[in-house]
Amino acid sequence: MVEVIGRKIELIENTEENLDKLYYWRFEEKEQEAKKWNGPYIPEQQMTKEEHRKYWLNEDEIAAGVPASLLIRAEEKVIGYVGAYWIDKNTNWLETGIVIYDKGYWNGGYGSEAYKLWIDFLFKSTGLHRLGMSTWSGNERMMKVAERMGMILEARIRNARTVEGQYFDAIKMGVLREEWEKLNAI
Repeated sequence: MVEVIGRKIELIENTEENLDKLYYWRFEEKEQEAKKWNGPYIPEQQMTKEEHRKYWLNEDEIAAGVPASLLIRAEEKVIGYVGAYWIDKNTNWLETGIVIYDKGYWNGGYGSEAYKLWIDFLFKSTGLHRLGMSTWSGNERMMKVAERMGMILEARIRNARTVEGQYFDAIKMGVLREEWEKLNAI
């Protein structure tokens, strides 16, 4: 069982009970504030609780013993998740992401800690050469978090995303293993 412990948060594996808590944030919570920032240009298909459980519990691993996502828990509450997916296995390139659904945990360092722990876990648990992150130019908080992690702006695709009828740039940032290790050497 994978569990990554930080100061404020824990990254934990998906279980049915915890996935039901994540389901609440993704589909039942009334405000849905996180969806205004986390890829609002990608339509999210509604799922039943059972479909949601099956999808997350049957998710492929990134590598042996390395899940493609972990839930973020703070103060015994599931507040979001970190995830990753392959862009190119041949060049060891993985794309990563993070969502904190509970806005009571925004701007308190929870997301930064979770994302740092996730990136560190992925580099230490695999032979990955690079990790990337994609977002849109309206999500300034995510770009700042990625920059704090040592990610560098690698691409800005102009007017490639539409949010509420307005065009925004697609943003791609990344960090190489040697950059991460240098930044995080003790």
